[in-house]
Amino acid sequence: MTKKMLLSANQAIAWAAYCSGCHVAAAYPGTPSTEIMEHIAEFKGAINCEWSVNEKVAMEIGIGASLAGGRALVAMKHVGLNVAMDPLMTFTHIGATGGMVIINADDPSMHSSQNEQDNRTLARFARALLFEPADSQEAFDMVRAGFELSETYQVPVIVRTTTRTAHTSTLVDIGSGERENRPVITYVKNAQRNVAIPAFARTMRFNVEKRTAALRELSESSPFNYAEAGSGNLGFVASGVAWQYVKEVFPEAPVFKVGLSFPPPLEKIRAFAAGLSRLVVIEESDPVLADQIRAAGIPVYEPDLELRMMELNPMRLAALRAELLGEPSLTSPAPEVGLPIRPPVLCSGCSHRGAFHVLAKLKATVCGDIGCYTLGASPPQSAMDTCVCMGASIGTAIGMRKAGHPNQRIAAVIGDSTFFHSGMTGLLDVAYNNIPITVMVFDNRITAMTGHQENPGSGHTLLGQESPGARVADIARAFGIRRVHEVEPYDLAHLEKVFSECLDANEPAVVVVRGPCVLHEKWAGKFINAVDPDKCTACGACFRLGCPAIVRGEPKDTEGRRYKAAIDPMFCTGCNLCAQVCRFGAISPVS
Repeated sequence: MTKKMLLSANQAIAWAAYCSGCHVAAAYPGTPSTEIMEHIAEFKGAINCEWSVNEKVAMEIGIGASLAGGRALVAMKHVGLNVAMDPLMTFTHIGATGGMVIINADDPSMHSSQNEQDNRTLARFARALLFEPADSQEAFDMVRAGFELSETYQVPVIVRTTTRTAHTSTLVDIGSGERENRPVITYVKNAQRNVAIPAFARTMRFNVEKRTAALRELSESSPFNYAEAGSGNLGFVASGVAWQYVKEVFPEAPVFKVGLSFPPPLEKIRAFAAGLSRLVVIEESDPVLADQIRAAGIPVYEPDLELRMMELNPMRLAALRAELLGEPSLTSPAPEVGLPIRPPVLCSGCSHRGAFHVLAKLKATVCGDIGCYTLGASPPQSAMDTCVCMGASIGTAIGMRKAGHPNQRIAAVIGDSTFFHSGMTGLLDVAYNNIPITVMVFDNRITAMTGHQENPGSGHTLLGQESPGARVADIARAFGIRRVHEVEPYDLAHLEKVFSECLDANEPAVVVVRGPCVLHEKWAGKFINAVDPDKCTACGACFRLGCPAIVRGEPKDTEGRRYKAAIDPMFCTGCNLCAQVCRFGAISPVS
């Protein structure tokens, strides 16, 4: 008897790992892949799972488990795969023993990312097997197939989801829902197979090409690659969620669906294209399939409409229908009128706000990093100058100092989880080369941006077990940094004193700003703040904090050009920063 459940693709992937007898799972949280490991943890230890300190370590754990004969799953977002490419590129030469499935979640349109990239290119680069599910059922089926094919062909398997497939829920047949009793494959010591030194790696390189040839044959016969009949001589090749959009906007057209997309089933596509006058390849985001199809000598029509950047949707394909057929099938919905624009903002009472306020006041050059605190770049604080990738704040600040940046006050701002992920090596470089910058670690003791996952500093593992709880200040001192401070985030005068001393000290310094994430700990003070409208002069100082609890109050003048402040009691947490910046005593606590 089969069991059906309404699951997101992230949930379906977790179920597939469980049902496939996966032994080990590791990940670093990153939208849109985060929930996979959280759902795996719900199986109460059936799969040995963890939050790793970064994606490279997660990949290496998966590789070790596979080489030991166990089935392994690792999960990460697209930029996380960049971090993990070093071990992956060699592991594709060595090859899997136990099934190895890598979940890569791309984020077209950068809903929660600093760049847009199509990691199908990296799958091709690594010569890994690549699946592209179009819905939750396929995510489940492809992960299950991935474990089997990984063991059969000794190849790592990448399952590429995107934001829409990861978070959209569809009905999934999970079979019996029971866990497969999959014993670990017996480990056999074999240095020529598993030790990638040049003498052995040369043989591995030739084996990779033999394996890729076998995978091409597999792709041609795979049930995940198939043609769907239709009418007319305009046909489509589509993969992933793009296939859903093609079926919606061009329901009458013949479509070739690519589910196992590297190596692509070129001969199947050639036969499909033979009866068409135009073949259009719809994929999100880069022309990965289109380029390979063209290289095989199969003509591909390239529309004038730009479809290679940002997330696809039915409205964009409706515009394509207008171009191809001159008959738009869909109309754009009327825009909503009068809805206010709410840009992302640090939460009320956020422990990062005071530090950014002081950095802006001190006119420091701030090299930022990836996390909630990236919002410090936005007005009204505008307190961040750069943001590149996880851990880059420290290296970027070092480079600015070495290049002779005229501002003496250079700070690198990084969160606790990001510091453990890839900031420690940068800090070691600061200590080793005696670089006079100030590294500020905003330590809220949780991985906040992706939904409050545990990290090495939080004191708990993914499964809730207690762990030592690494302290950033101790690590800095162990590296040889002499000027190390730990400060609390809501005393602006003390923050300014410590920050200015460190920024002007002309030596390496570390300031750890320790305060809880107010959403995670549901923290609030014993009071909230209120504004006395008779004392408020509408100077705007409190508005420059960027706190969403501070709102417009009474107009200061009859023209309505200046407004006094007011505080929304539903949002105020009583952090008291606003009272500290008010020079007129207009803000005070109330119980």
